[in-house]
Parts: sequence; C-alpha cells; structure tokens
Amino acid sequence: MAIIIELDVMLAKRKMKLNDLAQAVGITAQNLSVLKNGHAKAIRFSTLEAICSHLQCTPGDILIYQK
Repeated sequence: MAIIIELDVMLAKRKMKLNDLAQAVGITAQNLSVLKNGHAKAIRFSTLEAICSHLQCTPGDILIYQK
C-alpha cells in the first residue's frame, strides 16, 4: 500500500512555488517539503484543508492511493 503525494504536480499546475504556498498556509517550507517528497508520516486535516483551499483543489488531487 502506498500513498503518493502529488503536491508538486498541483504546484506546477498553479505555477506556484513551494515557499509561496508555505507562507500562505502558515507552515514552514521545510515541513511542506517533507510532505511534498512523500516523507511525512501524517498530515493534519487543518493543514490539508488550507493547502486545498489555497490551491483550489481537493485532497484527491494531492493524495493518490496506489497498490
């Protein structure tokens, strides 16, 4: 079981940099980078909601389940 994080894809589609999203969401760029690279063990719903709100997407656009 694997959860694939496609945050970099959404950032590219929105032509946005990681640091800009980090500032808008209110978390550090380093923590957002850990999430983007798939090394995060967990994500808070409030953080996911803020990311989705700012990128105007759904969690399914960012988190993909792959067997």
